[in-house]
Amino acid sequence: MSDLRYPVGRFNMETDPTDDERSPLIDEISETPSRLRAAIRILSDEQLDTPYRPGGWTVRQVVH
Repeated sequence: MSDLRYPVGRFNMETDPTDDERSPLIDEISETPSRLRAAIRILSDEQLDTPYRPGGWTVRQVVH
């Protein structure tokens, strides 16, 4: 990883989605809060307070 600020790379929107493409994306966004709660439920306080890079945000800060 060459740039720790963008661990998965910079976002690049390559297309303008059609209505048919947009609908499942909206559904995915609406499901995100419950999926996120389920994902972090198993984490310890230590894990929640771990930043992804030196000086970076912790899991707890990101999901707050």
